[in-house]
Amino acid sequence: MNYPFQPCLPAVMTARGESSFMKGFVASACISSFQGVAHPASKANLKRALRHSLQGGTALAAGTRAAMALRHRDYPGALLAATAGAVGVLLIENLLRDPAQPQKEEHHE
Repeated sequence: MNYPFQPCLPAVMTARGESSFMKGFVASACISSFQGVAHPASKANLKRALRHSLQGGTALAAGTRAAMALRHRDYPGALLAATAGAVGVLLIENLLRDPAQPQKEEHHE
């Protein structure tokens, strides 16, 4: 089935109205929730899974929008979508990253 280009759609919506952000959010949450953690229900691990989920959703939505723009030969729109996705991922990382852990200095005597 061929769907007409609808430029009035928000960046996170595909031509059929499916939310790319939600697909990326759920997929990233499933991957991040249990990888390399002993206690997945701890506050730190839940925050990490949330950060990864938001980043995954943002990246997938931006990638979907950029692909749609390329399909319609809208090169500035594709560049804008990719840039917005990268900035969104960076903002989420800065807002939700774990606080810096003080490093213990090792004294060798």
